Amino acid sequence: MRLIEAFTSGWNRSFDYEGRSNRGDYWWFVLANLIVGVLTALISDKLNTVYSLASLVPGIPLAVRRLHDIGKPWPWIFLALIPIVGAIWLIVLFCQPSIAA
Repeated sequence: MRLIEAFTSGWNRSFDYEGRSNRGDYWWFVLANLIVGVLTALISDKLNTVYSLASLVPGIPLAVRRLHDIGKPWPWIFLALIPIVGAIWLIVLFCQPSIAA
């Protein structure tokens, strides 16, 4: 999946917590989101704040779908609340290959 396709797919599936998202979908969306975030920060701090908050809408379901893809239940997303170690652990999980359905 290409960068723009992953980005638009992430936004189109903003409220879809079912199904799966493979590694490519997830990481292309993260890269596109990072690029847009940097561009909005260059334009305006207020715009960047609004975009950062808005990007949570597709980001959380995408993370949940990615966890489903590696065979973990959705509550594993709360690992991110553990300072430093939790975020690193979640990144490692997101890098794992998909499991067979």
